[in-house]
Order: sequence, then C-alpha cells, then structure tokens
Amino acid sequence: MQASAVVPASRTFSKDPLRDVRQRNAASLERELDWYVAVMDARLEQYFAADEDPNHQLDIHAVAPPAHAPDESDFARALCEWELTFDERIVLAIALIPHVRPQALDLFFLQNKTLGRPYTEFGGWKGKVHGGFLPTCETVSWVLAGRELARRLEVQRILESEHLFFEQRVLRVEPAGAGEPFWGGALHITSEFLSRFTSGEVHKPDFSAEFPAKRITSKLSWADVVLDPEVREDLAHIETWLKKSEQVMCGWGLEKNIKPGYRCLFYGPPGTGKTLTATLIGASCGLDVYRIDLSMVVSKYIGETEKNLSRVFDEAETKNWVLFFDEADALFGKRTATKSSNDRFANQEVSYLLQRIEDCPNVVVLATNTRSNIDDAFYRRFQSVVHFPMPGPEQRLQLWQRLFSDPTILGPDVNLPALAEQYELSGGALTNIVRFAALRAVRLGRENIVQQDLVIGIRKERTKEGKFL
Repeated sequence: MQASAVVPASRTFSKDPLRDVRQRNAASLERELDWYVAVMDARLEQYFAADEDPNHQLDIHAVAPPAHAPDESDFARALCEWELTFDERIVLAIALIPHVRPQALDLFFLQNKTLGRPYTEFGGWKGKVHGGFLPTCETVSWVLAGRELARRLEVQRILESEHLFFEQRVLRVEPAGAGEPFWGGALHITSEFLSRFTSGEVHKPDFSAEFPAKRITSKLSWADVVLDPEVREDLAHIETWLKKSEQVMCGWGLEKNIKPGYRCLFYGPPGTGKTLTATLIGASCGLDVYRIDLSMVVSKYIGETEKNLSRVFDEAETKNWVLFFDEADALFGKRTATKSSNDRFANQEVSYLLQRIEDCPNVVVLATNTRSNIDDAFYRRFQSVVHFPMPGPEQRLQLWQRLFSDPTILGPDVNLPALAEQYELSGGALTNIVRFAALRAVRLGRENIVQQDLVIGIRKERTKEGKFL
C-alpha cells in the first residue's frame, strides 16, 4: 500500500488577509466598467447615427452610473469621499481600463472607411509591449463631448492641474511633445492609486529610471547612535516640526508668514552618522525616508537634471516623506562665474533646485562632507544647519561598546578604552573595523576577537583614508 504524503507544518497555507479586499475592489470595478461600456455604446450610437440623421438625439448622461456604498471597497470609498460627477467618473474609468479590462478600449481601433485610417478624434497611442489601445486626453474628450466644442472645453477643466485628480496625484497627463496639442497627452493613473483600487495595498514607489530615489531603512534605533548634546537638540527641533507642524502653522496662525516644509543641512566628515540620522528621524515619526540617487538625477544634457529631479519632488508633494540628498554638493554646489553656455546652464540648475527646495512642503535633508561646498544662497533657506563632528574619545568608547553588545566575543587582551583614546575614527569606520576583525577571527578558527584583529583592522581603515599609524 502506498504511503500518503505528509505535509510539513512549515508548509501549511494561511488565508490571504488581502483576499477579501481584492474581491471587494474587483466587484466595485466590475460594476463601474460595465457602466462605462454602456456609456461607450451610447456614445458610438449617437456619434455615428448623427451622420445619417442630424436630429438624432441620445444623451450619454441618461446612462445612470452605479451606486456604491462607502464600505464596499477602496474604489467605492474614494468615489464617495471625492463626490465625483458623471464626467469625472468616466475620466477615472478610462484611466483604469488598460490595467483591469483592456479589451474595453478595442472599439477605438475602428477605421474611418472614407480615409482608410483611424479616427483622429479617438486619440490614443500604442505602447511598446501592450497590444491594446491606450487612452489620451483626446479619448476622454470624445467619449464625454462627442462633436460639441463647448462640452469639450468643459471636459478640459477636469484635466487641469488644479483638479483633485492632479492635486492628489490620482492621475497624470504625459505631454505628447513640444508643439503638439494638449489633447494628445497620454492619460495615466498613478501607481499609488492603481494599487489602492485593485490590491488595496499602499504602494511604495520603486527605484527606477522614472523615479530616481530609494526608500532607506535601518534596524538601528536612537539608542545605537552616539551624538553630541547640541546635535541632539537640533534633531529634536526637526522631529518636533514633523510631529507638530500643524499646530505651529494653523493652530498658532503662522501659516501666512512661514512656508510649509523644513530644510536642513547635515555636514561633517564621512561616517559620522548623517545618513543614519536622517533615516532615524523618519522612523521615529513613522515616515518614509527617500534617498535621491544623484547618479540617476544629474545629466549632461540640458534640462534633464531638472526633469529627473522634478519627478521626485512631484511624487513627494502629496506624501509626508523625508527627502535625503547625500553628497548634496554634486547638485547644490556653488554657482560659478558665467564664462560659457555650460556655466550658464549649470547655474540655472542650481537656481531651479533652490526654488523647488524652497517650495517643497516636505522635510528635505542635504548632507555634505564640507559645508563650504554648498552655494551660499541656500543657507538662508535652511531652518537647521547641523554639524556632525568626529567623535571624541568618550564617544568612541561608547561606539566600540555598542558595536560589541555581546562582550563575550572579545578576547581577554582587548582594551577598548585604549583603542578609543588612541585612534580617532568615525562611527562608520568603526563598523568596518569590527566586520574585518570578526571575519579574521573566524578565518583563523578562533572563538573570539583579539586585540591584534582590531589593530590590523584599524591600520587598514586608516590606510583607506590616507592616514597611517
């Protein structure tokens, strides 16, 4: 008799906690898209019947949209919260369709038999991989306005930057190109709201060429950081702003005179904790910290640096992120005397960054090794300028002790107070030394780290820095 297979306990399957959320979202979207199809059928009938009978009347608004209860889904909750009109719901549905029911747009592939080409008024574009029809603003205009110019101009108001869809970054319009009509711009739903309306999950943007920033986290806490009391006080001001800015701006009536956002400069030698501090500020306030990758931002082509950076600022404006620019002097360095067109465009970049930083409602942290490298015009725009000095002997001893939280791994000859007193090293350098010493001890088959492991590690680290014992 064949033995039955036994499933290990570790392979038991648990119910997907988001399954019900996805099902509710799917049910709401199905009803909304079925309604869109009915509206589309009415528009097609009215539009082409008018060629044969100019008196043919059919109002697409007679196709009543479905009702949604706020507790049905994330999508239904948004519709109720925003109190969207008929036209606004159609615009949102068209932006969603390529992701959830792409075949619903296939009717736009109809050919004009007279001209032997697609209908210009349908708009649309074709992706590199996606085989379906992708909508533009022209597509939206045709569905909602047909041949009526006055209605077309009304629809344009929904696609302007002041509309809720764009203020809250629900939708975005990608310009068709220089000199081309506004209506040719591609209509997209943002990744954040696509994720919310489908999976119900909060979308965190991923690092890519389109979004040159990466979310940074740390397993460490403030208890693992050794900082001067003065630095601690400066950081406390930043945390207070993150937690109490609403009280300062609105509760105390200072919003007329104080711009939103908070701008900080961290400067000091490498390894003194600037990046870690920015990460912990966000973590202590429950906020995401995004580090901007300068290699993806800075471009030799005119206007590309500003364009790359604007993607990050535009995405951050509706979210309470902390933006962190490491080695910021690469972007925010001193402006030079204008001797060539290259100098002029470089100075324009700095001026653009000044303006975006000043208008940004987020906490923005710039980090540099040398304060003097930052353009002077930035300083009046900083609310905090925080110096991260090299740690003194007492601080170095605290860092050594915290790195070796389990003192039993140290040999009896290890003298941490002596090492802390003798060698001036940053916290980052100490971390590298501890890693080297641990690997050396393991490689040599020892159960603990001895003084020689640490001294050799210190010698190698100082050699990297151009210093010698």
